[in-house]
Amino acid sequence: MADKPAAAATTHSTATPDGGQSRAKMGAVKMDDIARMAGVSKSTVSRALSGSPLVNEETRARIQALVDSHSYRVDTRAQGLRKGHTHTIAVVIPLLHEHDQPISDPFFLELLGHIADAVADHGYDLLLSKIGPGRASGMADLVDTGRVDGLIAIGQSTAHLGLERLADRNLPLVVWGAQLPEQHYVTVGSDNKAGAERAVAHLIAQGRRRIVFLGQRTVPEMRLRHDGYVAALAAAGIDPDPALDVPTRFASAAALTAMRSLICGGATFDAVFACSDVIAISAIRALQDQGLRVPEDVAVVGYDDVQMAAFYNPALTTVRQDTATGGRLLVDLLFAQIAGRPTRSVMLPTELVVRASSGVVSGTTTPGPR
Repeated sequence: MADKPAAAATTHSTATPDGGQSRAKMGAVKMDDIARMAGVSKSTVSRALSGSPLVNEETRARIQALVDSHSYRVDTRAQGLRKGHTHTIAVVIPLLHEHDQPISDPFFLELLGHIADAVADHGYDLLLSKIGPGRASGMADLVDTGRVDGLIAIGQSTAHLGLERLADRNLPLVVWGAQLPEQHYVTVGSDNKAGAERAVAHLIAQGRRRIVFLGQRTVPEMRLRHDGYVAALAAAGIDPDPALDVPTRFASAAALTAMRSLICGGATFDAVFACSDVIAISAIRALQDQGLRVPEDVAVVGYDDVQMAAFYNPALTTVRQDTATGGRLLVDLLFAQIAGRPTRSVMLPTELVVRASSGVVSGTTTPGPR
């Protein structure tokens, strides 16, 4: 059957030398315009551009010439929606346990940057969302809008059960976080226990015995870091002192307050293991404000190795997480799920980066097991 010409347009148009029509109004050319100029239906244009064998070569060539001369671009987003795809990936930062931790936290930004690069390499867009306290259903609500093809969560917060329910719905889902027993969702993350154990063992090797744990144990990754702290003390024959187990949120102000309270309370200690670099830097400031020297009086080790760690004074000894590899793996595993391929959780090794804050020569590293 011959292609049926499209109905005549109601707006005024002017004939062009090639027998087509130029648009009366300035703006982006639409598929309707190409169909009108080619004298075919819109569905024929769509089939021609998708390579359908139902369109003969003469018609295809005529349509392609018009597409090229008018710089027409297929609306891939609308096309994706018709096929049930949004070409958008949600990256969610669940902070149900935190009232004041910003997503401008340096670790979040570094990991997010690597994720965004990898998502862009797949030709997809990224939708960023922070799920704060009181929004336990926030991730499910986002998925239910139908705006995304898959979800990456940075951290588990206290949302483990919610993540389990999302995974049980067969949604493409990958989480940066800890591997938990019999979890249903796929995670990418560091060996938190081994990283913390190595950091505390390093402090003990420098002659430190009264070591503060500064962090929050309500989230899985931090709980594993505490396990590593306790294991390193036990290996050295040191009994943990509950007075040195100091909970704090991840915001700088909260960590600063927690450290000042410990100092002013008269606790005796000679080292601090902090659950993040932000917390560690806040601890150093609190110590210096009280006239204590780092590392001479108190050695400090952080966790993450964010960019500012190397440039702080003193430069911060810290446990490095490989955010570049982690970000790429999060995206690769998510797209494998979208394609229907099976995926498995991945645990990345950590590396102790030794700098001045722990009292030894700066710039050395101690890699974790591989």
